[in-house]
Amino acid sequence: MKVIYILICLVFLSACSGNSGEDENCKFLLDVNVHETINLSLPQYSQLQFAGNSIYIPNAGNAGIIIASTGFDFYAWDASDPNRVPSACSTLVPSGLEATSSCPDKNKYSLVTGAPLENSSLRCSLKFYRVEKNGNNLLIFN
Repeated sequence: MKVIYILICLVFLSACSGNSGEDENCKFLLDVNVHETINLSLPQYSQLQFAGNSIYIPNAGNAGIIIASTGFDFYAWDASDPNRVPSACSTLVPSGLEATSSCPDKNKYSLVTGAPLENSSLRCSLKFYRVEKNGNNLLIFN
């Protein structure tokens, strides 16, 4: 009976250990604490009131934060390319509902899904931050 109990314990332990399903290539971004509030009434954020626009907020997350508006929802993403080691060119530049790195490979991502666009060899999606709307304020956090 003890042998069966030990075997069952070993099966459970082996099922709980090891790779948690994360891709080893998706470990370039740090898990930094993000807590930002932006007032949509301020002029620098006014374009978020219109669908299909996005803005860049520096000095937050790994390389800043990109906020995108679909007209119904707001999405916030880390502005660092998750498929590259952080460098001067790996900060993503938003344009509408897409963001592109300025590195030679020009990795491009959707600001609605966070998924890579055009390059099927990219494994990592953008790092997502939660967004809650409270009146005219957007609360961005993880």
